[in-house]
Amino acid sequence: MNDNVVPLTNARRKNKRQQRQKHSTMCGSGFHKWKPCKEKQFDVKQGKLVTLLRCERCGETKVKAT
Repeated sequence: MNDNVVPLTNARRKNKRQQRQKHSTMCGSGFHKWKPCKEKQFDVKQGKLVTLLRCERCGETKVKAT
């Protein structure tokens, strides 16, 4: 019956390790590898041509007005 129970201390350790690892990566430190994404190039609300940039490593996106 107790075989399925995970000790809380191990879960906390795992969570701390994951958080530490996230900040030690390149993207976690703010050094993304931006690549232009060709899907969406026109912003309808602003009526302007924009460039959608997507990070190759983590998948985060940002918009740059051209």
